Amino acid sequence: MSMFGSRHAPPSPPPPTRAAALVPPAPATGAKHTPFSLIGGDVVVTGNIAATVDIHIDGRIDGDLECAALVQGAESVIRGNIVAKAARIAGQVEGSINADNLVIERSARIFGDCRYGTLAVENGAEVEGRFSAQSTIVVPPELAAPEEEYVEQIEEEEHYLD
Repeated sequence: MSMFGSRHAPPSPPPPTRAAALVPPAPATGAKHTPFSLIGGDVVVTGNIAATVDIHIDGRIDGDLECAALVQGAESVIRGNIVAKAARIAGQVEGSINADNLVIERSARIFGDCRYGTLAVENGAEVEGRFSAQSTIVVPPELAAPEEEYVEQIEEEEHYLD
């Protein structure tokens, strides 16, 4: 007899069934269908990053970065070169920036050259480097839309103008 007066031990739970063991795990964040990736403020990445999606960085990157669009938080540090279709810089960058659309916020501190298609700089931003306007920024092929899509768009626009 046990201490609480019960003669029998409680029944143990049934073992997991085989079907439960075959259920696939949920996809991890950062899967291909995810529209953007986030690098948090407590994360340090050492090495180059290449992504076909948008990236929001609040942490530190020690390496080059290629992405579709970049949003950098005010406390973020990137030590490397940046290539993006669009970039919104609010933290510190030690390296060159190449972006079709470049926005430099007042909290930004950039130590490197900036090549851009369009540019906006807020009062208070600090840049130690040269600016150069470019009609076309060379971006990795996987970030650029296929050329035939542009041809179709132009042809459609020409029909509207007729």
